[in-house]
Amino acid sequence: MTDVKTAGGQTPEPTQERTLHLGWALVLISMAQLMVVLDASIANIALPFIGEDLSIDQANLTWIVTGYALAFGGLLLLGGRLGDLYGRRRIFMVGLVVFAVASLLGGFAQNEALLLGSRGLQGLGAALASPAALALITTTFPAGPPRNRAFAVYAAMSGAGAAVGLILGGWLTGLDPVLGLEGWRWTFLINVPIGLVAAFLAPRFLNESESHPGQLDVPGAITGTLGLLGLVYGFSRAGEEAHGWGDTWTIASLAAGVVLLAVFALIESRVKHPLLPVRVFANRTRATSFLVMALVPAAMFAMFYFLSLFIQLVVGYSPLRTGFAFLPFSVGIVFGAALSSNLVNRINPRYIAGVGTIMSVAALVGFSMLDVPTSTEALLAVTPDNPLGADVNYWTAIFPFIMLMSVGMGMVFVPLTLTAVHHLRAEDSGIGSGVLNTMQQVGGALGLAILGTVSLHYAEGTKSALAGDLVARGLPPVDAGRLAFLGSFTEGAAAAFLVGAGLIAIGSVAIWAFLNVKHEELATDGPESGVHVG
Repeated sequence: MTDVKTAGGQTPEPTQERTLHLGWALVLISMAQLMVVLDASIANIALPFIGEDLSIDQANLTWIVTGYALAFGGLLLLGGRLGDLYGRRRIFMVGLVVFAVASLLGGFAQNEALLLGSRGLQGLGAALASPAALALITTTFPAGPPRNRAFAVYAAMSGAGAAVGLILGGWLTGLDPVLGLEGWRWTFLINVPIGLVAAFLAPRFLNESESHPGQLDVPGAITGTLGLLGLVYGFSRAGEEAHGWGDTWTIASLAAGVVLLAVFALIESRVKHPLLPVRVFANRTRATSFLVMALVPAAMFAMFYFLSLFIQLVVGYSPLRTGFAFLPFSVGIVFGAALSSNLVNRINPRYIAGVGTIMSVAALVGFSMLDVPTSTEALLAVTPDNPLGADVNYWTAIFPFIMLMSVGMGMVFVPLTLTAVHHLRAEDSGIGSGVLNTMQQVGGALGLAILGTVSLHYAEGTKSALAGDLVARGLPPVDAGRLAFLGSFTEGAAAAFLVGAGLIAIGSVAIWAFLNVKHEELATDGPESGVHVG
């Protein structure tokens, strides 16, 4: 296996054949990661069509997205540890097959229960494959420029996946029935050949990692998984208008999550082979990377949510056109990732990631300045051909900030992914990757819940006032409520964008203060000899 220390402390040299296979190895890993990440957003645009075909009410429709996030976020630590214990390639392949089978079930689902069950099973497959994919990069590619480039591609796939999902989801949903299957079903079925082909080719291009001795920490796996599920469920429910932070089940879920994670921490401090070794957090640079990789996605995922709704509902774009409006994000994050991959060989990660966070803060502040008329007369004039945001110019009001944020995200993800898993022990690289992915998923759920609550709070007063004025002008309450929502949405979204900017600003301060690893150190490999504090 390339780049893993042997018992004698030597690193075996890669064979010529292995070197030639590195490109294909990266293609497989990146393809799997893109599939896993884009599935979190590909179904968003299809939700109305799914609800109509399967008779799923609006309250339960959100669980098509939330169910995937719950299983994915809650099982990531377990998936990472399984890779450490039983071989990362093996767990990677199992995850891909599970994901493909679950996608097949979802594509042919004839009722709500089967569809929601398939989404949970997809989350399990993703939780097995994703940390194994990141760990395979660490153990497959030599430290230095080759690994930096591989991480750049991985980070680009992770960041661009949501935007690609919106584009692909809009296109597939708009298709006429193919082979007798509605367009939305292909948002699931498209994963089947990708997952199976990647799993089939994995033994050809990926070396198996060493299976490290130890036992699976079952009590830790149960309490840690259920604790994360409780938090993700509570955060997701809190962000829903129908429930909110005061809902009984929201409070109970969050409280149970906190208690279970406290029990998990107690178990981990006492067992011989913990699911999450405390030493993973002992390095200050690594701990900082984990923290920032929770804060940044919290703002980024919420940006996708609010901006996609604004473009569709307020500006009046079709689902497919909305997807293409995010295409520059994919281009920008690939450019930012490539740029930072080259720079990280010569410049310390602190400066690259620090500048990237500043760019992202500026972009979110720019999004907060989106403005539409909110007078009663403007709302009464709204028609399908004359949307409320008809005067919003995409190229001047939206496009520059999409590019600014996407390039900034690319400059953040690459160095932080490197510093988060750098100098981990070989037996911990899977769980370290699992922690990194968990931070992203839980951070995204938390960010959407917090910013959703902020948006509702700031929009509520304006919405009530507008609805009252419209009813007084003779509109039925249902129509008045719909137009009032449009009139108040931009104000709430602007507040959410500003709070998101604040979250990334906190991450930026942490980077500048604590991310002290030097770029020369990223070109070395093997576990650190002591706790690095800069």
